[in-house]
Amino acid sequence: MDSSTSVNNSSSLHMSQFLLMGLPGIHEWQHWLSLPLALLYLSALGANLLIMITIQHEATLHVPMYHFLGILAVVDIGLATTIMPKILAIFWLDAKAISLPECFVQIYVIHFFICMESGIFLCMAVDRYIAICHALQYPSIVTEAFVVKATGFMVLRNGLLTIPVPVLAAQRHYCSRNEIDHCLCSNLGVISLACDDITVNKFYQLILAWILTGSDMALVFSSYALILHSVLKLNSPEAISKALSTCSSHLILTLFFYTGIIVLSVTHLAGKKIPLIPVLLNVLHNVIPPALNPMVYALRMHELRLGFQRLLGLGGDVPTK
Repeated sequence: MDSSTSVNNSSSLHMSQFLLMGLPGIHEWQHWLSLPLALLYLSALGANLLIMITIQHEATLHVPMYHFLGILAVVDIGLATTIMPKILAIFWLDAKAISLPECFVQIYVIHFFICMESGIFLCMAVDRYIAICHALQYPSIVTEAFVVKATGFMVLRNGLLTIPVPVLAAQRHYCSRNEIDHCLCSNLGVISLACDDITVNKFYQLILAWILTGSDMALVFSSYALILHSVLKLNSPEAISKALSTCSSHLILTLFFYTGIIVLSVTHLAGKKIPLIPVLLNVLHNVIPPALNPMVYALRMHELRLGFQRLLGLGGDVPTK
């Protein structure tokens, strides 16, 4: 197989491209997984586009909570689209080659969108905390300007803090193997091929994962703990039910997202013994949340469900509650 290498003056080999080998241990029949993965991807695209169009179309949904949901839909589409076309090309067309610049760009975009998803979950948790625990101040605090500023801060934070990941990877010296046992350009999978020391790369990856997403996770669950504490002090069962119903969809998806990150981190430690597990979980964690998020919101949020019905012409003019 052509590894597209060139020889420099010191006779060291420098890679001009990597080969994404796919799922380790099951290369012969991994193409059978392409159908469920393609269906997940199409589901993620269709459902998130439907959410974006519905929020844009329905005037009753032009409130901060749904604006954040629309932004999450954009992030989900970006995350799934970053990896799935290349994965399907590997499975269907055996298009394993990817240039080094393309690989480093993919590393950056994956990290950016995952951190953005975490950041938007935090914004949504803060929105619900203010709405429930400081209801009287909510209209003056959470405004259109608040949504723009919070989103802009997350874009700036994640855009800047993830830059060192591909930059550090690009500075490594790749001189021997160019075959990555993965379906995508995983940072750890790429730098494991380097011929020089990768301690700094691993350290920054750890810092980014546990400081940035870890702090988001702590703040998200702190917000929901404060919400729960505040709700339980209410005397009205109806008010308690309404508050918990409002937060349940956010909490379900947040738990799924952060549990996936933790499981992925733990299974990566056993990757040398069972390399397929962390690779498969990595792929699924980048495509299942984008497909799952719209379904949970559609099932749990009454106003959004009514918006879907009106947009699709199902049930005529359904009154809102």
